[in-house]
Amino acid sequence: MTAAPKRKDAARNRQRIVDVARDLVDDGTPLQLNDVARRVGVGVATVYRHFPTPEALMETVATPGLEALIARAEQALAEQDPWNALAGFLGATLEAQLTDPSLTIVRAAPERVLPRTEELTATLDSLAGQLLDRTRAAGAVRGVVTWEDLLPLMCGIAFAANIHADERQARRESGRRYLDVMLRGLRD
Repeated sequence: MTAAPKRKDAARNRQRIVDVARDLVDDGTPLQLNDVARRVGVGVATVYRHFPTPEALMETVATPGLEALIARAEQALAEQDPWNALAGFLGATLEAQLTDPSLTIVRAAPERVLPRTEELTATLDSLAGQLLDRTRAAGAVRGVVTWEDLLPLMCGIAFAANIHADERQARRESGRRYLDVMLRGLRD
């Protein structure tokens, strides 16, 4: 049995909720569903109908960024040079984390609330692990490093760049510098 299509006004409300949430996340404002409802101009029940928790809304906000990182990881797997592919993917990941705060929040959360987010993060982790394995097999990365090691390090780099610089370009420069230090440490 297929689900009934959403009414146009319900679909429009859902998109407005996501758009407002995106703005709040980008501004560094905590997601509270009552605040989102007020800013959208709908009842709080409307927001809860679409997103039962702030985490579900945050994961929805992060979905396009996760999908873009998956596409970048797939592209990196097709590249010839394993080291450049891994370094390029990690650079793109850092850039995404620095420009989309929802990614770091969702990736750092202890669990996922939406099945789609669980699927996306599992796919992303699998592809990133393949990139690292390929680089390790080429002898370009220390054998003791795993993706489970790199994932929190990437979140840490984004966090450090965000707290040590006030403006966007300075955060990017700091993040690239911190990433370069980590990449030098990975090299075998």
